[in-house]
Amino acid sequence: MSNSDSFIDEVTEELRRDRLFALMRRWGWLAALIVLGLVGGAAFFEYQRAQDRAAAEAFGDAVIAALDAADPEARVAALDAVPADTPEARMVVALLAAGEVARGGEGAAAAATRLRAAADLPDVPRRYRDLALLRAEMLDPSDPATARLVLGTMAEPGAPFAALAEEQLALLDIREGDLEAGLDRLRSLERSAAATPGLQQRASQLIVALEAGSLLTDAAPEPEPAPEADPAPADPAPAPEAEADQDAEAEAEIPAPAEDN
Repeated sequence: MSNSDSFIDEVTEELRRDRLFALMRRWGWLAALIVLGLVGGAAFFEYQRAQDRAAAEAFGDAVIAALDAADPEARVAALDAVPADTPEARMVVALLAAGEVARGGEGAAAAATRLRAAADLPDVPRRYRDLALLRAEMLDPSDPATARLVLGTMAEPGAPFAALAEEQLALLDIREGDLEAGLDRLRSLERSAAATPGLQQRASQLIVALEAGSLLTDAAPEPEPAPEADPAPADPAPAPEAEADQDAEAEAEIPAPAEDN
């Protein structure tokens, strides 16, 4: 390689270095800003995740502490006092409180009222709303027209609890006396891919029972009348032992004949 070629290579290298330094002086702040943004964003997301985890743990601890109360009334009061900042947390508290109300003295109607009120809260995800309404219908069914409207909406294809709502519709048909419609719904549940194995087994057992003539709700059997006592015989026959005793007494009462002197 000649000296001229070496000189040209050195000049080219210096020009490249100068051009790189010029780019760094012009755009270096932007690269540093991008790096700082990436690092700061990662740190913020990690901090937010830690905050969410801490809030979830605090919520869970409060719910567990509320459920450790002695009686259902105390548990309901403690659950009502649990702070719930998200719609999901409010719905979880409402579902737990409704269960405790149903176990307590207020009964199933009060629990269903709580569940329907919780389902009307804003920004509640559909799966929680449908679960609350389905539970309310199972605890305290509304009138048939309203129940069909509510359950029909929940039984739409793709709904979170469509199979369970279809089961409740089948039971509603049977209660109203439309046995064939109820059996058709149960048969479709038996073949449905959306139904769980337990639900399919319940549908199959109910089909067998209904086709055998069973009722959905059997009345308590009337008590059978007590058998009438047989009238006592006018002159009961004495037992053999009694006859022997009577003969012995009669012989003792007969006086012996006097001997002739």
